[in-house]
Amino acid sequence: MPGYDDDLRLAHVLADAVERTSLDLFGSWEDEVEVGPDGSLRTPAAARLEELLRHQLQRTRPRDRVEGRMLEATGHGARRWVIDPIDGAANYVRGVPVWATLISLVVEDQPVLGLVAAPMLSRRWWAGVGSGAWTGRTLARARRIAVSDTRLLGHASLSADDVAGWVHGPHGPGFAALTDRVWRTRAFGDFWSHALVAEGAADVALAAWADPVQLATLAPLLREAGGTVTDPEGAPAALPLGPGSTGHPVVASNGHLHEEVLTTLSVGAEPAQG
Repeated sequence: MPGYDDDLRLAHVLADAVERTSLDLFGSWEDEVEVGPDGSLRTPAAARLEELLRHQLQRTRPRDRVEGRMLEATGHGARRWVIDPIDGAANYVRGVPVWATLISLVVEDQPVLGLVAAPMLSRRWWAGVGSGAWTGRTLARARRIAVSDTRLLGHASLSADDVAGWVHGPHGPGFAALTDRVWRTRAFGDFWSHALVAEGAADVALAAWADPVQLATLAPLLREAGGTVTDPEGAPAALPLGPGSTGHPVVASNGHLHEEVLTTLSVGAEPAQG
């Protein structure tokens, strides 16, 4: 299995390159926010940051393809860098400190590394296939992380984003049943729910709609930490990267609770359309 240590180091360099600018622009541009075709918020700040990331990648990995949220894909290599300059854009423009830059590398349609850089939290989370999952401020100041050992749903901490999306979606009755059964429910949202599962601070994370850019970064982090990531029916979280790609609901857990979470979510679920 090839190692990706050099690519992980580059991912940190990329995060370093945009951190100062992202902090300087934090909380601005509220009057210039647009909604993209995929429903994501698009801001001048995000476009500027993505341009910075692309410039660095074109200089250091000229043969690799680059795919982002704001701009058209460039390059034709088998290795694909997938970037989101601001995950949690609504938080970013409103001055809420929970947002991050997502950087991942996809090889042969499989995500092989992911980095979540959250400057306002002074935290990063990252993982490479075969290298484990880590958190810290930098590569030099890091600790290895793993999911929790919680095995009873009644002892579990659940984090869900877009509560209304779950309540009014096809898994609404199951979501209500699940929140009744767990120890506590919070709504950290965006990348943070999944990062907390990876480091064992939460046990289950539900995303009403995770897109391929998010999955490319978060899936390797969760899996290297020992967790499980699927859709609500138990199928592996897919990464349909490319033109027209869309997302789907995602369930992430410490693995021990996964089957029980899926079973509970299925209570009263509407049949899939198709």
